[in-house]
Amino acid sequence: MGEERGARAAHARALALLRVRSRALAVALLPAALAVVLLTGGVTGRLPGAGWETARWVVSLLAVVVLLAAVAVAAVIARARPALTPTVEIPRESAPDLYRMVQDLAGRLDVPAPSAIALTPDCDSWLEDRTHPAHGGPAARGGQRAGTPPVLVIGSPFLWWMRVAELRAVLAPVVAGTGPSAHPDIAAARRFVRGLDAAVAVADRPGLDPVRRLGARFVGSVVRVLLRGCRTHAAEMERGVAAAASERAQDVDYGARIVAQEQVGLAYAGWDRLLTRVALPAWRMGRWPSRLDAGVVSALTELSRRDRLAEGFTSRLGERPACDLLEEPGLVDEATSLLAARLFHGGPAEVGPDWAPVDWQQYPDEVVDRKWRTEAARLHRVLDRLGVDRDAEATLARVVDHLATTRTGEALAAAITAEISRETTTPASASAAAPEPGTAPAPGAYPGAPGHPAEPGDPAAHPTSPDRPAQHSPQPSHPPHPLHAPHPSPLPGDRPDDRPDDRPGGENTPLESPAAPAPPPPPPPPMSVPGDLDHAAWGPGGDALPLFPLQPPRSGRELLADHVTAMVCCAAVDTAGAVPGLDWLDGPTLLVGGKRHPDLAGRVLSLIEDADPEPLRSWLVTVGVRPEKPVRLV
Repeated sequence: MGEERGARAAHARALALLRVRSRALAVALLPAALAVVLLTGGVTGRLPGAGWETARWVVSLLAVVVLLAAVAVAAVIARARPALTPTVEIPRESAPDLYRMVQDLAGRLDVPAPSAIALTPDCDSWLEDRTHPAHGGPAARGGQRAGTPPVLVIGSPFLWWMRVAELRAVLAPVVAGTGPSAHPDIAAARRFVRGLDAAVAVADRPGLDPVRRLGARFVGSVVRVLLRGCRTHAAEMERGVAAAASERAQDVDYGARIVAQEQVGLAYAGWDRLLTRVALPAWRMGRWPSRLDAGVVSALTELSRRDRLAEGFTSRLGERPACDLLEEPGLVDEATSLLAARLFHGGPAEVGPDWAPVDWQQYPDEVVDRKWRTEAARLHRVLDRLGVDRDAEATLARVVDHLATTRTGEALAAAITAEISRETTTPASASAAAPEPGTAPAPGAYPGAPGHPAEPGDPAAHPTSPDRPAQHSPQPSHPPHPLHAPHPSPLPGDRPDDRPDDRPGGENTPLESPAAPAPPPPPPPPMSVPGDLDHAAWGPGGDALPLFPLQPPRSGRELLADHVTAMVCCAAVDTAGAVPGLDWLDGPTLLVGGKRHPDLAGRVLSLIEDADPEPLRSWLVTVGVRPEKPVRLV
């Protein structure tokens, strides 16, 4: 460990943590030591009498109980499975240039190189220790825990948006953290704290019988006492490690790091907007975008055209992107996209009829159009159940007239909420009501809900764009390097020559191909998440998915606005020649004559909240929508 002030402070705090562990051990051994003194006094005759005899028996029994309890607590702490971040591991042969850059960076910083590299669908980077035996890593299997450097976890959006020099500058202080992490005292203190943190969650683990749960709660109470004594020291130790890493990295790419930090904030804004506005509607429809990281580039490029604060950022795109350090960027992008869907929405790990990948070119038809028609069909089913003009056809005029004659749409909003809840709890009936693929499946019904046939693909929907950036396309000249897949059921590799463009095209993809049956959707690439995908990766308690929901549950008013907007868009598509589109910053959008109409939302809200249909009707006349015409529903 270097001579930085932060490193010395971290070492001092690590020793304080180890002293907490030593004190706990001393407290556990104290009754046994007292029992040994009393027994020795009895054997030598220095402590005679009935009182001392009774004390020897009581203290000896107490010492046995305390020792057994201490052994049980120590065993639980040692065997508890520390939390592990879900990631996509990048083997060395899949990214030799990336490993070479990290090793060169570690050499310039004079610190050990990370033992491996992994990607996570987040805008952050850190070091993670994976030497615990429960993690199943090479170091854990070989028993080499003390001398193994941590794993470098990189946010996948950084690789696609940042240039190589920017990524190197951003990773410099992260990689510098391997120096303090290699110190034996700091490593031992971190293992102690992680063991305590993992042991707390043992009592909440499902499948424990009442006796074991009672014992686990006792262990949890003891561990919480230890954690309270470690909390301050652990926080200060990590601050010291971070300060030492930052101080060591100051002389390496410091100027470039200042510029690169601007890109970190911009990437975070674009990633958050892409997930909440673009990816989330697709996930709700049972489709997961397979090129999320490439979509960040398009989203931020669009942002640079709209926002003056982002002007000039796209001029960097002529430099070499960091994703070129990967042998198969398309394969890695698909794996991280699937992992993002699991983390933020709770989708399954394998594809199926209700959970299939979608490319950006297919997004308007596979997601936007089907979302609108599914919601419009649900809206008319709810109107039928409410007895609103039962014999009327599925027209926009029926919806507008009903909302214009009611003071509030609360009854309709509540009925829509109940209908969605009914579809969620009874996936079979929901599937029968919406048998066409792409309808929103029940969030807890993945996979295998009946009534959802596989989506037929269209070969014409996968054109190859000649101006497609090279950094976003997989290499068709050779088979992909498979990512490590220790998961019990590894998925087959995909075919890189079947990959469509990463950006949406200008034409609509037809919903069906009448010429010939197309092959089923391609399977996702093998995704490597260390350990058990449903337990170790999500934490010691087996946390339910999604771990990080993007948005709170929508209110009834929001659902009603979405369904009315969907009905308006369906009518515009069927009667006015409008087309569904994708806006990289706002998600699904309606294109009329190739232009967006952002003013539609306010007119729909006037109808719902004020029962005033005139703003919407004037918009319909301007666009040329005929509300009396029936629309095509799913």
